[in-house]
Amino acid sequence: MRCANILGTRFSFINEHNIEPNRPLIIVANHQSLHDIYPLTWYMRKRNPKFISKIELGKGIPSVSYNLRHGGAALIDRKNPRQSLPALMKFGEFIEENNYAAVIFPEGTRSKDGTVKPFQRKGLEILFKKIPSALIVPVSINNSWKMLRYGKFPMGLGNHLKFTVHKPIDLAIFVNKEDLIETVESTIKNHIKN
Repeated sequence: MRCANILGTRFSFINEHNIEPNRPLIIVANHQSLHDIYPLTWYMRKRNPKFISKIELGKGIPSVSYNLRHGGAALIDRKNPRQSLPALMKFGEFIEENNYAAVIFPEGTRSKDGTVKPFQRKGLEILFKKIPSALIVPVSINNSWKMLRYGKFPMGLGNHLKFTVHKPIDLAIFVNKEDLIETVESTIKNHIKN
């Protein structure tokens, strides 16, 4: 985050809710760029956030790849359900057992202009089954796409990245998980300002 500050980047993390301790979390957020990840990691650090990531990121990025491979993340091959489904199940069990926070970007890929893409539901459904005691924490991310609007170089200058944490939802009170996914998706989308 300090490196991004050199570019005039500011961060706001707005959380007006008391998130219960000693419960696993499923943090659900829109995905605008790789600049979503380190602020979420920093601001949610007390909850030990673990990410669901594409398998390609497990190699070739100094420190990041090592952390993904050895830090409890789920590395999934989006083109191979025979690999990704068991990896997500194992990941969910790990989160439930340790009361950690699972971070999922259900759009499946980054939005290049900040517009939220439709949520892919399978990953969320698996996490709901494997982390039954979880609180769902929707997070809306704004302006992170502006860091890469010109590609990797030059990076955006003077951007204000805003992370808004919405009211946590107790997974156990929702019988219909489709309704829950729609509620979370609309909550996130309604707080995106491009």
